[in-house]
Amino acid sequence: MTRKKNITKQVVVIDLDDLDSSVPEGKHQLSRHRTCWQHLSATLHARKRRLTKKDHEAIDGFKLTAQCFLDFPCRERSTRKISRKDVGHGVTKLNKKLDSGIFESYFELLWRGLSEEKKNSFGYLDCLWFSWYREASYKSKVMTWIQNKQIFTKKYVVVPIVIWHHWSVLILCNFDESLESETRKPCMVLLDSLENTDPKRLERDIRKFVSAIFKAEGRTETEKSLRKIPLLIPKVPQQRSDWECGNFVLYFIKLFLDGAPENFSMEGYPYFMERNWFSPEDLDSFCKGLHSELVAT
Repeated sequence: MTRKKNITKQVVVIDLDDLDSSVPEGKHQLSRHRTCWQHLSATLHARKRRLTKKDHEAIDGFKLTAQCFLDFPCRERSTRKISRKDVGHGVTKLNKKLDSGIFESYFELLWRGLSEEKKNSFGYLDCLWFSWYREASYKSKVMTWIQNKQIFTKKYVVVPIVIWHHWSVLILCNFDESLESETRKPCMVLLDSLENTDPKRLERDIRKFVSAIFKAEGRTETEKSLRKIPLLIPKVPQQRSDWECGNFVLYFIKLFLDGAPENFSMEGYPYFMERNWFSPEDLDSFCKGLHSELVAT
């Protein structure tokens, strides 16, 4: 394992992939494509690596410009455009798993294309918050960040999930309504392009996550009533290889944003979310178009 650095002119170059390789999932992603000094320091700390005086000088002195996608105030996001080289490692090649940084870049592009009406109905969480919540040291911080999102004012909340190197997406429906509502009952939809790994394995963590959100918001619903919120897992198109899950999740999100019903009801479920929802050609076309749009911005 190597760690490269060059302190000349207060610039440091560190191989983040090498740093990430030995850090447990959920912690190692602090550094990947989030190269502000706090995230880099957190990664080094997670490896229990003692920093030398020169390391501290380098971290204190350099000015990194890669995008930072977290919603806590570590620093302002960079205005630097993502290069063609960076984007090439994302969706368009269709031959690599998406890392969280590239995923967020594409997701933010989808979000910017929404109408104001859609943005008023939809909310979303950072793609790492769910996995970080599973780490005891991050639970309270994640709940604080989620409170700022005011998800109980939204009809739909998109929660991208990356666990065990696999992407899926949870959509919270009708959480702006009471659990006792007769017209728009809250429910959850989990979209997974690899159903042979049993998506229901996430149910326990999902319910803990949702219960924690209700508690953090000071809601009075009981644990028993929260456990009754349905978790729906429709049979959706399946990935063709072990590296396409991120691409599928982005397309799931895009199509759900476009086609979500005005009032999500169990009577109409699964709506458009079926095995023949879209074709492989549709997915490929979407990925290429999204890539081209991002490069052009």
